[in-house]
Amino acid sequence: MKLKLHHVNLVTDNVQRMDAFYRDVLGLTRETDGLPTLEKNKGYAGDVAFVTDGDIQTHLAQKDPLAGFRSGQMVNPVSHGHIAYRTDDLDAFKAHLDAQNIPYADWGNQAVEGWHQIFFYDPDGNVIEVHQVSDDT
Repeated sequence: MKLKLHHVNLVTDNVQRMDAFYRDVLGLTRETDGLPTLEKNKGYAGDVAFVTDGDIQTHLAQKDPLAGFRSGQMVNPVSHGHIAYRTDDLDAFKAHLDAQNIPYADWGNQAVEGWHQIFFYDPDGNVIEVHQVSDDT
């Protein structure tokens, strides 16, 4: 069960303004490789821009405080943003969380086609995503 930092998700009311800031001020580039296919009819339909430093993606997502309610999930990854790790064995990681008595929301592929995502809180309430890419993507 290996984890690797995959992306940081920041939420905003103005995706276009944030995209321009991260590209113009920080010099990040538009991400074109390995972009997720968003499932906009399953609970979150916001706009998202993708930028990168060449290694780590930054997802600039339209804030949606009701996405968790619409998706039937207790953790909402687009209310305040999150950090995301990719794993090679999500089932083992979920078993690890269960053993640690850490509750999590299992979004499956509800938000991103081909990514099985779970979300949980750290002790200070920051949202963490762990996902595994399906073999067929």
